[in-house]
Amino acid sequence: MAENRPLDFSCLTSREVEALLLLASGEQNRRLARHLGIAERTIRAHTASIVRKHRLKSRFEAAIVTHLHADDIRQLETTQRSAA
Repeated sequence: MAENRPLDFSCLTSREVEALLLLASGEQNRRLARHLGIAERTIRAHTASIVRKHRLKSRFEAAIVTHLHADDIRQLETTQRSAA
């Protein structure tokens, strides 16, 4: 998992951050997309981007990372919202 490198969540877009936080719920892409009001294809693209940017191996690993770093990710989400 991420080869013991510190994870920089600031490289994620605000939508990717939202998707990442929802990934931890374990819900199917269809439900995540519905929750965000986007197409299922878009949630798959966000997930693929998250996995690629953090050199993770899978969506499941991204969900685990979210659990481990939830406070940092939520803080970033708050910062991104206030900057918008």
